[in-house]
Amino acid sequence: MTAFREGDRMETLYDVAVIGGGPSGAIAAEKLARSGYRVALVDPADRIKPCGGAIPSRALQDFAIPESQLVSRAHGARIIAPSGRSVDMKIGDRGFVGMVDRATFDPWLRARAAGAGAVPVTGRLTGLVEEADGNIALVVRPSRSSSSAEGTDLVVRARLVIGADGANSAVRRLAFPAAKKPRYVFAYHEIVESPVGEAAGGFEPERCDVIYDGRISPDFYGWVFPHGEHTSIGTGSAVKGHDLREATAALRRSSGLEDCRIIRREGAPLPLKAMRRWDNGRNILLIGDAAGTVAPSSGEGIYYAMLCGTIAADAVAACLATGQATALKEVRRRFMREHGRVFFILGIMQTVWYRNDRLREKFVTMCADPDIQRLTWESYLDKKLTRRDPLAHIRVFLKDLAQLLGIPAAQK
Repeated sequence: MTAFREGDRMETLYDVAVIGGGPSGAIAAEKLARSGYRVALVDPADRIKPCGGAIPSRALQDFAIPESQLVSRAHGARIIAPSGRSVDMKIGDRGFVGMVDRATFDPWLRARAAGAGAVPVTGRLTGLVEEADGNIALVVRPSRSSSSAEGTDLVVRARLVIGADGANSAVRRLAFPAAKKPRYVFAYHEIVESPVGEAAGGFEPERCDVIYDGRISPDFYGWVFPHGEHTSIGTGSAVKGHDLREATAALRRSSGLEDCRIIRREGAPLPLKAMRRWDNGRNILLIGDAAGTVAPSSGEGIYYAMLCGTIAADAVAACLATGQATALKEVRRRFMREHGRVFFILGIMQTVWYRNDRLREKFVTMCADPDIQRLTWESYLDKKLTRRDPLAHIRVFLKDLAQLLGIPAAQK
């Protein structure tokens, strides 16, 4: 923790200061405020998170999201191999993939939290120190858009702090050892105007395209996700020197979207491994991207971030009620108990199949299998590993092994 220069000290001692107003922080702030706690929600409100924007249909019910927040629905995905061969994966009547635009979705979540009683503080965390009485003082530099006097830092005091401020978390940097940060890829995308009529690359407004091609990403994937009037086109990689902008430009050309007007360009790190510890043992908790709760292989993070915020609110409320900091450990335990197996399997899948184009080609071939398609969509939409058809899992395992070892007979 670092010392800070004295600024304008806010009079209220908050029960909780939530740093970061994305899906994870906003959900946590809203739930705690609805439970009667004094909550400060600190967010600079000057940046749009780079994100494909996909959420499973169950998220609408789980987190009370109105359909008006969806900019489009996708009813399937097209998986594209390095050779250009593609496989269609239809969802059918199981549900849909909802698409949100983070430019409007995040502010809506913050406004809902404020409506529940959370106090918005528009600014960026620059300092954090634990005071003699055990409370935490946070230095917040107001954003230009805020009403605070320019150049005058605010000091927000709270009993507990939730760090929900993304992969480059200031809370993590200020309060945790320097080595404690998740592994990540760097993601970049461009939001463009969606084409009117048929595009050369076969673009469809109700389908997500996922591209496994080493030229687009040597260790991750590229995507074309429809957002109604707009479309997200991007890729990610942890390989230094891989030109994400050029890869995205190539993806736009191959998708027939080269001439679509660019609305905005965005880039940011994307964590792909959960941290081993999310709390400091006393009064600080990391959640969402700050804790690394993004699914390996797929990079899905919005649903898991909101779930993490919900679990965190329960744990923080228990900590405030009992004074027992051990309640904060329950956030990671519960999250990993519910989703750790999925993250583990997806991590193995990325390690095995994303290594080179020969394996990516085999992986796309596997995606044509009906068992794999059904189990994939059920696991994504239900947010758990489906167990109701154990023979299907065995068949998938054998087919997976056959593809990896190149044993054609085992695929029959």
